Amino acid sequence: MLLKIMSRNTGQGTGTLKLEGHLAQELVGSLEQECSALHALPGGLTLDLSGVTFVDRTGIQALKRLQGTGCVIRGCSELVASVLETEGIRVDCGSAQVPA
Repeated sequence: MLLKIMSRNTGQGTGTLKLEGHLAQELVGSLEQECSALHALPGGLTLDLSGVTFVDRTGIQALKRLQGTGCVIRGCSELVASVLETEGIRVDCGSAQVPA
């Protein structure tokens, strides 16, 4: 399954990447490229994982690296949140919506 990455800049210096699908080894590079392009925003970057249904080991490692650079991870399902939290990744399972 593919990973769909949708980008949104709120105009307030913050950005959100909404992910849908599987975050797996062959797709991690694309995610990290998108994040590096938006990471310089002064308000930071949020990853909305509400549409992610699967994360493999490589995806977990990428999320750890991204969170270490200041990315906020939000909006994931309880199952995905459980896996990520077990791996030491902080997750906000609330809405990933950023005020317009």
